[in-house]
Amino acid sequence: MSDRTAGMNVPAARTRERTLSVTTLAGEFHAPSLTDFFPPAVLFEGTPFELDRLMLIRLLMTAVLVGFMLLAFRSPKLIPRGIQNVAETGLVFVKEQICDEILGKETGRKFFPLIATIFFTVLFLNFSGIVPGLNISSNARIGMPLVLAVVAYVAFNYVGIKKYGFRKYMRSSIVVPNVPPALHVLLIPIEFVSTFILRPFTLTVRLMANMLAGHIMLVLFFSATWFFLFDAAAWMKVFSPFSLLAGLGFTLFEILVIFLQAYVFSLLTAVYIGLAQHADDH
Repeated sequence: MSDRTAGMNVPAARTRERTLSVTTLAGEFHAPSLTDFFPPAVLFEGTPFELDRLMLIRLLMTAVLVGFMLLAFRSPKLIPRGIQNVAETGLVFVKEQICDEILGKETGRKFFPLIATIFFTVLFLNFSGIVPGLNISSNARIGMPLVLAVVAYVAFNYVGIKKYGFRKYMRSSIVVPNVPPALHVLLIPIEFVSTFILRPFTLTVRLMANMLAGHIMLVLFFSATWFFLFDAAAWMKVFSPFSLLAGLGFTLFEILVIFLQAYVFSLLTAVYIGLAQHADDH
């Protein structure tokens, strides 16, 4: 389902609308704006299943992820090699550095499938932001980060409610022990907002904002290179190598951000699950 309406209201009738990318910026300046992240429908326009360019990229990268895992483990070997080695390295990293480290071996094993799914989903959807021809991460729009945050939200609340029951879990999560009763008037609303509102909100916005900002920066660097080379006055062409180098350097930085955001989202999901599991130790 399209997340066109999840982030902002976009006018239905637009005579000219293009996705922010290096190719569309070539030829004339097109100022970056949030409306560029809501391109025209490509398939099923006007239906709940409307697909635009970002949704198609999202589906493509999901298919790439599924294909990657199927290819890696189609005939697993005791001593992994090639693509199986790459996939196993990623899975071992999630298991040892996130699940076991944060939740312990027993609980970590239980939630490993969920956290590994979140990690690789964020990673692969982010990676399209540096793939030529795709040029954008679909996590730069709020829909998918929101879905992943809701999954994490349901997971950690389910753990707490299952262990303590609804009433005790809520009380343990928002009531700070050993403080003067008068302070509860202030602390209970703060704890409630922090635990049940800010956690999913920050998960969503952190991922979306980082990928949105990175995409805009890459577009500006590479479109500036094109402008200096082909559209600017002759004396301005000397600036093109500098903008190109800046774009290439920021691309390397964006690769780091791609991995970092997958790690942070998965890590915080594990942390929230651990906090819910030990809510009575608040």
